[in-house]
Amino acid sequence: MAATNTTSQPVESSAVAVAVSADEHAAKAINKRYEGLVMVRTKAIKGKGAWYWAHLEPILVHNSDTGLPKAVKLRCSLCDALFSASNPSRTASEHLKRGTCPNFNSVPKPITSVSPSSMPPLTSPSSSSHYHHNHRKRSSSGGGRSGSGGGRGGGGGASSSSSFQVPPLAIVDPSRFSVELAYPPAVSVATAVTPSGGGSGSLYSQQQHLMLSGGKEDLSALAMLEDSVKKLKSPKASPGSTLSKTQIDSALDYLADWVYETCGSVSFSSLEHPKFKAFLNQVGLPPVSRREFAGARLDAKYEEAKAESEVRIRDAMFFQISSDGWKSKNYGHGGENLVNLSVNLPNGTSVFRRAVFTSGSVPSKYAEEVLWDTIRDICGNAVQQCVGIVSDKFKATALKSLESQHPWMVNLSCQFKGINNLIKDFGNDLPLFKNATENCLKIANLVNKKSPIRNAFHKYQLQEYGQAGLLRVPLNVCDESSHTLVEDVLSSARALQLVLLDESYKIASMEEQIAREIGEMMRGPHFWNELEAVHSLVKLIKGVAQDVETERPLVGKLIPLWDELRAKIKDWCSRFHISEAPVEKIIDRRFRKNYHPAWAAAFILDPLYLIKDTSGKYLPPFKRLTPEQEKDVDRLITRLVSREEAHIALMELMKWRTEGLDPVYAQAVQLRQRDPITGKMKIANPQSSRLVWETHLTQFKSLRRVAVRLIFLHGTSRGFKFNWSFLKWVGTHGGQSRVGIDRAQKLIFIATHSKLERREFYTDEEKDAELFAFANEAFDEDTVRMERLP
Repeated sequence: MAATNTTSQPVESSAVAVAVSADEHAAKAINKRYEGLVMVRTKAIKGKGAWYWAHLEPILVHNSDTGLPKAVKLRCSLCDALFSASNPSRTASEHLKRGTCPNFNSVPKPITSVSPSSMPPLTSPSSSSHYHHNHRKRSSSGGGRSGSGGGRGGGGGASSSSSFQVPPLAIVDPSRFSVELAYPPAVSVATAVTPSGGGSGSLYSQQQHLMLSGGKEDLSALAMLEDSVKKLKSPKASPGSTLSKTQIDSALDYLADWVYETCGSVSFSSLEHPKFKAFLNQVGLPPVSRREFAGARLDAKYEEAKAESEVRIRDAMFFQISSDGWKSKNYGHGGENLVNLSVNLPNGTSVFRRAVFTSGSVPSKYAEEVLWDTIRDICGNAVQQCVGIVSDKFKATALKSLESQHPWMVNLSCQFKGINNLIKDFGNDLPLFKNATENCLKIANLVNKKSPIRNAFHKYQLQEYGQAGLLRVPLNVCDESSHTLVEDVLSSARALQLVLLDESYKIASMEEQIAREIGEMMRGPHFWNELEAVHSLVKLIKGVAQDVETERPLVGKLIPLWDELRAKIKDWCSRFHISEAPVEKIIDRRFRKNYHPAWAAAFILDPLYLIKDTSGKYLPPFKRLTPEQEKDVDRLITRLVSREEAHIALMELMKWRTEGLDPVYAQAVQLRQRDPITGKMKIANPQSSRLVWETHLTQFKSLRRVAVRLIFLHGTSRGFKFNWSFLKWVGTHGGQSRVGIDRAQKLIFIATHSKLERREFYTDEEKDAELFAFANEAFDEDTVRMERLP
């Protein structure tokens, strides 16, 4: 008995497996049947199939236990009855034509389905005939005609008919347009009506092919005509639920927000696109007007956003101006560019203020006037509310001039640009960069300009990477963009190695000295090591700059940021055996160009950077400053207070240096938590540094006022970025009229206000580029993995 049970278990499991596979096979067949019916119905609705598909809809029925499809049914859209899908034509005949469906007769029939008996008879006045339908197609040769001349006929004992034979009226050959419609074909005046003998009288073909003078192109117009007639005769409510006025207004409000926030990616004209109109109609929304969206609705949204912005600025005791975009990017015609002026508030948020359209190179004096006018526009005569400015340009000119005229101001340069400029510095002053760039330029000129070598290069690119292209040569070799050439050569290393083995390159090497030299260079490891070193350093610097753009560090973070960058570049020197002295010299020069005494002062005053000593106190990190930077702290603090308070502020600074902050408060300020998005450890409450000075460290009367105005300052001006398409539109159309500029300003204000509220600083174009970059990275990883296979 036990043996029987034992042997039966595998039999049962195999039986279950067979049953499961059979069920899956049947489900696939049912799915295929369902998809086929759906395709047939879709074509029929468009006018390329039988009429009954307008009322019958394929339905996929699932098994409640397994969830697999078990059958395909046809649902009548008029009465919701379900039928087998084995024979749709028979279902239509039995359910629709024979009156089984209670709602079919109430539906107005298409013009083409009008019965011939309801048409004016084409017979002589002296005779009458009874016509009966059958379901057999009539031959194009008019089979069934009887007699000749007068059209009389008989035979088989059937009574003769005296109806006249009407010749077709169509001028073109009707056989060219024999197509089936989505509606039942009708007998038109262009159809030859011929009586046929028989006991049942004349027979008309119900599926007579329709002949239209315009050919097949008339079918869609005819379908539209029939739909219009149907709606006029029996108007029916939309199948979807009707939206209330409140819902419609809310939906259009969301639509307007989306259009404005895209800031040019979605044009106003696209609102009147036929497909978009059809979409609105499908979801139950009325059509929208581009004039309304670019006019009254835009004005209302602008006033609303501006009022919110004004309230937030008024609530703040002081602020910082952020200015980005002074460097022309040559968007559109004439180098039109857009400068973004925003307001950074002490609570860590930013508010957009205005946009300035510039063209070409901007003089520093003009930039100085724009910045000062913006400050006066915000706070009137109370200009000391503006603590300072952070800008991506004019540090040594406009910013320095304003700071010297107004001693309370702290004007900083954007560190996103400052760190990125290191790449340009290395390209100009580090021999390693120059050698790598020049060698890559030689390779690019040979590969791009010599047809046989270029063809071989493209062949191996397609073979190795699935795509082919030229090596990108920058217009200015000394520019930062020269790295794209190094990147191209490094990423095409395998294809270039295969080119060296190609017959075309061997022939070129025999003919030209430069080809032989380049071949020897690419065969040696030194060239590739240099490329790898250059690529690694550029990637490192760009990674740090990207972190700066994303995290938007405050001014107190800038000294630790540059120290970390120095340490990373020092590790790079050790890895690639590069001399540290020239590299350190380049970094120091760029650091001095960007440095401001506020960096050191904020680093000392921000409780976030206090260091716990052996006694358990949390003290400011004076040890990490150079002697000159310590002097900068003293000089800046005395400059930011009145002359009478200068000595008091310095005494309080000494007290801060020796006593520091209560350990409990220091630990609360420095509390970190993991960011759920990036996975990095971040400060739990970034505002706690300022709040500690305002609420707890009340004994520091003068130093406290300096600290709260310093430590909230931003170290980068990178804010909301505009789409290239919008800037191009401004360059071509916006500057041609005052109305165009006014609309552009309002659109920019609404879009930027909303983006800054959500702290969304990337454009849709950059998001799309990131999406495709992920796809490319996945492709590259797969390629590398395949190359490593034995």
